Amino acid sequence: MAARFVLHHHPQSRAQRIKWLLEETGAEYEVVLHDLEGGSHKRPDFLRLNPDGKLPTLIDRGPDRSAEVAVTESAAILIHVADCYPRAGLAPEPGSLERGPYLTWIAYAAAALEPAFADVMFPRAEPAPARAIGWPPFDQALERVLAGLAPGPWLLGQRFTAADLMVGALLGWLNAWGKLPEPQRFAPYLERIAARPAHQRTYRG
Repeated sequence: MAARFVLHHHPQSRAQRIKWLLEETGAEYEVVLHDLEGGSHKRPDFLRLNPDGKLPTLIDRGPDRSAEVAVTESAAILIHVADCYPRAGLAPEPGSLERGPYLTWIAYAAAALEPAFADVMFPRAEPAPARAIGWPPFDQALERVLAGLAPGPWLLGQRFTAADLMVGALLGWLNAWGKLPEPQRFAPYLERIAARPAHQRTYRG
């Protein structure tokens, strides 16, 4: 039987954290590697899957492989796949008290951390009015993450979840590119992330 998931992927894209996610779940998946320089993610056949021409894009064939749907946006893919594999323990159950903080961190990475970092890398000619943007300054967003990791070891306390995967992948990327201010403050968390076997298979394999 064909694998349930097909991941459209490039290792230097956000699709890498989805590959890590799939390794954490133990799901069967196939990889379609894209040539970003060649623009394979902008060709008509791919744009039919994701009109924005972005990675990651995940094809889910369903548990019985009877149909196909495309799932886009890292946060949506993480939530969907983690919920598909409850035995992996990556997601609190809907309705549980942990579910709200879990979803908050996944959304926060996409809706606050990433755009705040983009503001640092690509500053506006003039500062935008505070009421016009929906995220805090980058340094303030990082402080919120640090506060969320106390007492730790994970964002939801003793339990590693897909929220750590979303936030940890971003912090790891920032650290690798020398863009994480005061990286020593995040070092214990990143060391715990890097020690996970699924992370090692993804990033070192």
